[in-house]
Amino acid sequence: QVQLVESGGGLVQAGGSLRLSCAASGRTFSRNAMGWFRQAPGKEREFVAGISWSGGSTGYSDSVKGRFTIFRDTVKNTLYLQMTSLKLEDTAVYYCAAVAGADSNWYDTYDYWGQGTQVTVSS
Repeated sequence: QVQLVESGGGLVQAGGSLRLSCAASGRTFSRNAMGWFRQAPGKEREFVAGISWSGGSTGYSDSVKGRFTIFRDTVKNTLYLQMTSLKLEDTAVYYCAAVAGADSNWYDTYDYWGQGTQVTVSS
């Protein structure tokens, strides 16, 4: 019973920044772990960043650590991904995802997915 809608994607030059948003609806939002994934053409979907709502812990893939930040606004029921120092290889469709269980962790299996938002980084 969780719906996720991403926004904020677009075209940006290498070295620039973007902030992705994920609007969540559902009664368990505040206790669901959530994360961001991305998929480029010809590549497998990969984990980008996740956050455990109950403990507040976060995790990042090595490729984005130090450049991306995941955070939440519980009042607005919104998840964010702040992306800085963007590289060409960051080009992908970015998906917001959530774990079904309350007090879940960012490294758990994800059950709900948004429609995705395109991020294109140009040289």
